[in-house]
Amino acid sequence: MACGMQLPTWSGHQWRLIQRFLLMTLLLSLLCPPTEPVPWDNDFSSGPGEGCEGFQVDVCGVCAGDGSSCELFSGTLFLSVLSVGYHKILDIPSGAQRIKIQETQKTRNYLALRTASGESVINGDWVIDRPGYFYAVGTRLTYKRPNEIRSRAGESITAPGPTNQELHLFVIYQQPNPTVYYEYILPKDPITDTYSDAYSYSSVLPLVESHGMFPDPENSDSESSMGSPHPNQVPLDPITPEPVPQYSWVAMKTTPCSATCGTGSRQVVFSCVERATQTTVPGDLCSYTSHSGPQVEECQSQPCPAFWDVGEWSECSKTCGPGFQYRQVICQQTQGHHGNSTVIVAASLCDDTEMPETTTVCQLKICSEWQIRSEWTECSVPCGVGQRRREVVCVDNLGDIVSDEECNMALRPQDLQNCDKGVCASSWFYSLWSDRCSADCAEGSRSRSVVCMMSQTNSLPLDNCDDEDKPDELVPCDLGPCSQRLEWYTGAWGQCSSECGNGTQSRGVVCVVQNNVQLEVTSDERCSHLPRPPSGQTCYLKSCGAQWYMTEWSSCSRSCDGGFRVREVRCLQDELTTSHDCDPALEPANQEKCNTHTCTPQIDESCRDLYYNCVVVVQARLCVYSYYRTTCCASCSRVIQRDTPHRIR
Repeated sequence: MACGMQLPTWSGHQWRLIQRFLLMTLLLSLLCPPTEPVPWDNDFSSGPGEGCEGFQVDVCGVCAGDGSSCELFSGTLFLSVLSVGYHKILDIPSGAQRIKIQETQKTRNYLALRTASGESVINGDWVIDRPGYFYAVGTRLTYKRPNEIRSRAGESITAPGPTNQELHLFVIYQQPNPTVYYEYILPKDPITDTYSDAYSYSSVLPLVESHGMFPDPENSDSESSMGSPHPNQVPLDPITPEPVPQYSWVAMKTTPCSATCGTGSRQVVFSCVERATQTTVPGDLCSYTSHSGPQVEECQSQPCPAFWDVGEWSECSKTCGPGFQYRQVICQQTQGHHGNSTVIVAASLCDDTEMPETTTVCQLKICSEWQIRSEWTECSVPCGVGQRRREVVCVDNLGDIVSDEECNMALRPQDLQNCDKGVCASSWFYSLWSDRCSADCAEGSRSRSVVCMMSQTNSLPLDNCDDEDKPDELVPCDLGPCSQRLEWYTGAWGQCSSECGNGTQSRGVVCVVQNNVQLEVTSDERCSHLPRPPSGQTCYLKSCGAQWYMTEWSSCSRSCDGGFRVREVRCLQDELTTSHDCDPALEPANQEKCNTHTCTPQIDESCRDLYYNCVVVVQARLCVYSYYRTTCCASCSRVIQRDTPHRIR
């Protein structure tokens, strides 16, 4: 051997003990495989390189692969503010493997999965499932939700795949800004990985190889894996046949089943017996015989009873006031070895027990409410239409004022209101008379529009409109007598009293008598048993559009020697709103002269000059003093009458 190392030498009995040890080790490896899972057996939790010594596992899970056998899909979903409820954020195609979905941080949101056909897998229908394993779409999904207060990890869903249906990922939104990381792979072509298989088997079934370190004494003369024997090797003792042992280990009984229902396990108990008599003897006599060790076998008991599995309550449907919480209640049954798995079964199997409630009433806090803190203020204007206010606040259940968003805005009492204090000043406005008479013959009428409106000119002596002062809307007109007619005879309707807007029209209604071929008008009393047709009605030819309206003239500014009077003129639409579309050429005058006749001086016999030189008093402008106005009454009166028109003008 290299480096001058010498091989140890053993006797034939030592070789036999070593061979038995190796055989027992191999047998135990076959009967009791390692408890560690093979790579990719526990989802895909095995790290790279486990069971692949000396090689790197690529992203596709292939030992010594280059990542070309699959395509990796990954990303981070950043969601903003959404409405409370389910929101689909990702579609995972059929055939996906090594699925990993992870919240980047702990939130009050929940992850949910649903198949493409709409079947809920995890957290569906507003029911929050408990963390655990879920079997769907051809794979096992692991749902985790850390409950530790100090934990910052969010929810996660993992699955080894491959899936046989498309999966839809939802987030049950309850808290702003959820962030979700996802990744999965899609294989391109099926690849057989001989390295992965070899190392997977070696991790489950360790192979015992000597590699030439322990030569076989029965073939000591033949060629070994080490080549020719070392020059310093001591020859081995000759091999002699081993006698058949007198005692051996025999399975005698089993322990009770480990599970009271479903599939369990039990241990086989061995006893040392004498081969010849098959009687039990102390175990010391079998110490030199091979013992297969403890053996465990499965035992099948009666099926486990189905039970109601209750999920966690969902968030309350209302942030304040009475709301509802929901949870999922499903019928499950324990199955598998040692009851390590549960499956969903028909609800009828759980009929022996009462089904827990799936809905309950909840109330996080009492809702805030609106309160009116003051009475209405005075109207903002002394006349006309103004506004008034009052204080309305939102208070919580402790009586503190909070923001308006805490209360129901749809139920907020009004804090601003219009108020009408009546017209400030108003006058009657009327349009021009219509040119047409309402009747073609006999008496009819012409009409005009009369409205009461606010005055815009403060200098005019206008008061509120009084019905007694309202100008006439109709004026009679007569176009001559009408011809005679039959019975109650109605003539054609006359022209509308107004060319535009609302007017009136009339017609003749007479009682006539027919004598053979002659018609004779008679008194109305003879037709009183018949319904009398109306002789007048309102009419509307077209919209007037803009037209001029005016008020009555004000009083004259002087009683003689020429004064003036004014009135207000406006251009109004049909809705009596101000317009600028009237014809300026037809605008009525808003000012005219009045009382142009000369003032007649009144002669007062008692008013005469008592001073001979009153001319000097007038020239000195002493008439402003009462003494001189009395002493020179006639002269001062003429001066005052002469100067008054100039001051007014």
